[in-house]
Amino acid sequence: MFATPPRAELSDEFVVDGSTPSTPVLSPNGRWVAFIVTPVGQADELPVSALWIAPADGSEPARQLAGGAVQVSSPRWAPDSQWLFFLSDRSERGTAQLQRIRPAGGDAEALTAWKSGIHDHRPLAEPDVIAVIAGDEPTDEDERRAEQRDDAEVWGERVRFSRLRLLDLRTREIRTPEALGDRHVVEVVQRPDGGPLAVLTWSTPDPDPGLLETGLHLLAVDSGAARDLGPAQVEASSLVWWRADAGWHLAYLATTPPGLVGGTAVFDVAVPTGGKAGEHRNLTRGMNICPLQLVQIDSGAPLALFADGLDTAIHRLDPADPRFVEISRAQGFARFLTASGRGDVVAAVVSTSYEPRDVHAGSPLGPLVRISDTRPELRDVRWGVQERLSYAASDGLVLDGLLILPSGKSRQDGPFPLVTLIHGGPYDRHADQLQLAWDPSGQWLATAGYAVFLPNPRGGQGHGHQFAARVAGAVGVDEWTDVLTGIDMLVADGVADPDRLGIGGWSHGGFMAAWAVGQTDRFKAAFMGAGISDWGMLAATGEWGRFEAALGGSTGWEGTGPHQHDRLSPISFASKIRTPVLIMHGKNDTNVPIAQAEFFHRALRRFGVEHEYVVYPRENHSIRERNHQLDILRRSREWFDRWLMRGPDAPSS
Repeated sequence: MFATPPRAELSDEFVVDGSTPSTPVLSPNGRWVAFIVTPVGQADELPVSALWIAPADGSEPARQLAGGAVQVSSPRWAPDSQWLFFLSDRSERGTAQLQRIRPAGGDAEALTAWKSGIHDHRPLAEPDVIAVIAGDEPTDEDERRAEQRDDAEVWGERVRFSRLRLLDLRTREIRTPEALGDRHVVEVVQRPDGGPLAVLTWSTPDPDPGLLETGLHLLAVDSGAARDLGPAQVEASSLVWWRADAGWHLAYLATTPPGLVGGTAVFDVAVPTGGKAGEHRNLTRGMNICPLQLVQIDSGAPLALFADGLDTAIHRLDPADPRFVEISRAQGFARFLTASGRGDVVAAVVSTSYEPRDVHAGSPLGPLVRISDTRPELRDVRWGVQERLSYAASDGLVLDGLLILPSGKSRQDGPFPLVTLIHGGPYDRHADQLQLAWDPSGQWLATAGYAVFLPNPRGGQGHGHQFAARVAGAVGVDEWTDVLTGIDMLVADGVADPDRLGIGGWSHGGFMAAWAVGQTDRFKAAFMGAGISDWGMLAATGEWGRFEAALGGSTGWEGTGPHQHDRLSPISFASKIRTPVLIMHGKNDTNVPIAQAEFFHRALRRFGVEHEYVVYPRENHSIRERNHQLDILRRSREWFDRWLMRGPDAPSS
């Protein structure tokens, strides 16, 4: 007999000290996939990452090309596949510049020394020209003000627009076409035949109102002349060209109108030979899945990645209709789809129930094969069994989610202490992927003896526009009963111990946890990570402004109230809370400002509710620093252990 090899223990260091891949890009000839590898936890003051490359057919192991001790990002290939361009802060930490390297390796060549840094770039058909997006360089007056701390910020003055610029690789000169004026450039893509650039802009760098005031433009590379095509839909992104029989079209993703809450759609517009564009057609109207990304093909119709329930699917646009047709499916999570010039090879970051995120490549018809191996150490962990759930809400709406059983246990060993973890967004989802992250995640708790429920209530992604739009002006109402129905099902099935229920989440999940404990005393412990306590205040102070008002239903300047957002804010129910709450928040959070946590903390203190309030210096909405991530993992699990673990399921140490 052979001895069974020992299983690795899932410690907090094990979670944080790994790396994750992102933003793969296929070379136009389909031979190579370049991608970025980033540590989960940031160990030093500034982030680091590395540029890796692998053959798309998996014939050789992936290897590192650049970075590691500096930050690199945004890899893009030259049209002839001979150079790989990327951004790096190697010259000055914290300021990214454009560099290039051969796929065979060697020393990277610095191409820019732009004082304000380069934000993005796009190699063009013209072999010696690169389109770059960068802010204005500081003037002598800017430098004087900074040096003398004469830096009063006046709203509307000295706005730092990102502008489209053209870099000549022969002379290293950068020229800035003036035709776009003071529009904030966010995206640029060239027509596949080497024609004009399609440029997506905002009215201002601020998401509110920038994302509400988008614009499409054409720019001639040689002359710098621009043509305004008119506005795009709200939250436009993922711009691609494609050719129909009657001429060129532009397609992009945006929020389905008329509201600011709902599912993403693919919009398409014919590009006229002159003047503004015409109707923007919704190509995904009526579909019960949600587009995530569009991918341009040099010759042929674009590809698209769709969230489809717990899975992800690749679709191709059928130009004859036009409509999207599924051509393959990835079980679980897939993001960052990229394609060769002909579209005959694709790559994406993929994760399944027990496999972490890695780069996979192959034919768009599937299946995709793993070509990176960023976390081999996780193969020795004994994960909790992950099950797919499907159930009906109280009004009959079909819902899905995931259940993770305690590691080494089956349903017959229940009931277990159950922690419900609600995703952010609300326009997001729990896909059927390995549930492991720096925040309290499914497998982190399952390997400590918990059953974990990961619901996908209404308002989320993967079930079409109408499913997502159901929470407009009504967050925490029917989506809360969706969650509760799932918990009741697990209690009835003997999986969940009704006397040992916990709940938590980050961002919108943090809001839902705070909302839950104001609605019921069923939970023995809660975790509120970067959550919302007052929708009116968030609409007034968060960077997403009007989008938050659309979720909460109102703003504080609409009369004396009571307002709709008061009825939907956890702070309004603070006097009813009896559940112990762990509050965690980044001190520099601009998405959900820390005042949201402070408000909830003061209310709980006022009503004598047992709670712990933890603030992480220097952190924004997503926690990056390694020691802070470790603290979150340890503290959250200890919190649930304190209130939920007793009897035979209590940890032995």
